Amino acid sequence: MKLTESNALARVAAYCSKAERCEYDVRKKLLGWELTEEEQQRIIERLRKEKFLDERRFVQSFVKDKIRFNKWGKAKISFELRKKKIPADIINECLGELDESELDESLRKILETKNKSIKAQNDYERKTKLIRFALSRGFSMDQVLKTLTGIIGNTDEEYF
Repeated sequence: MKLTESNALARVAAYCSKAERCEYDVRKKLLGWELTEEEQQRIIERLRKEKFLDERRFVQSFVKDKIRFNKWGKAKISFELRKKKIPADIINECLGELDESELDESLRKILETKNKSIKAQNDYERKTKLIRFALSRGFSMDQVLKTLTGIIGNTDEEYF
């Protein structure tokens, strides 16, 4: 669908005002409207100037939401932000500001819940399944082992 630059600006401004957006998402939207590269660049610059578009603010919101609602760890959040072409320095800065206790609490909750639903033949299999699950959510191995020790008990290195 072909839009004029002013119509596209109005639509994308409304799109950005509903939730935090990153430049990558906005560009995808603009590409669908068959705008030239120059028009897209002018629209993005205007959105930045008028504070509709702010990568740092987007990352902070994204990180907070993914930890609180999706129960993701740093690795998965970082991966998803890199897919959206967010600069590494912004990602590292925002992840560095995280409260580690909030991440630990999130990991503890998902592991306790998952532990109740796992069907395993023995402790080794149970721990392995829990570790795999937590790693797939983006938590580090050290963090997982430390949390599992608190939930299940001794997670001997011999298991891994």
